[in-house]
Amino acid sequence: MISRIRGEVLSREPSRVEVLTGAGVVYEIHIPLSVFQRLPREGEPTELLTVFNVRDDAHALYGFLEERERTLFTRLTSVQKVGARLGLAMMSMYHAGRLVRILAEKDVRALVQVGGVGKKTGERIVLELSDKVQDLAAAADFEGPEAKRAAGATSALVGLGYTFRDADAAVREAIAAGGVDSVEDVVRQVLAGRSGDG
Repeated sequence: MISRIRGEVLSREPSRVEVLTGAGVVYEIHIPLSVFQRLPREGEPTELLTVFNVRDDAHALYGFLEERERTLFTRLTSVQKVGARLGLAMMSMYHAGRLVRILAEKDVRALVQVGGVGKKTGERIVLELSDKVQDLAAAADFEGPEAKRAAGATSALVGLGYTFRDADAAVREAIAAGGVDSVEDVVRQVLAGRSGDG
């Protein structure tokens, strides 16, 4: 399996990039517009995290700059009747952070703005993925250990009956306030704040 490609940008277009590796092999990699906008110029080095998609009629590589983007693409294309093309269309319309929030918050109206996503398809995508992308949505805007704390605390609060939106907002507020070094600290601070409100 090809999981990442490092090399020089040979050519780039909004939907694809050619990367020349040190071994002299050129890979054509399909990308969403959100990745194209952040790619280096032709002749400059790059590294793309890839998904290798094998179908009866074609073998194709799809590339991303962040692990979160690759994970999101994999989850999107796991939904029945959502192929790579539609997955790229969604990720071209919305950057990964925005798209995972749309899915986690079950915002079908925003999803159907994407060409090729009708109301029924949008509803199916949201139904299948809203719970499966909450970790990505909660970790959005955070880095490293803080991202893991945010995802873990949000998941715990949802398990306690919070809606994703309320849990996410409370966790962000607790982390911004500081003094939280673990998932348990974040959850404790959120619950303490809630009882203080009552």
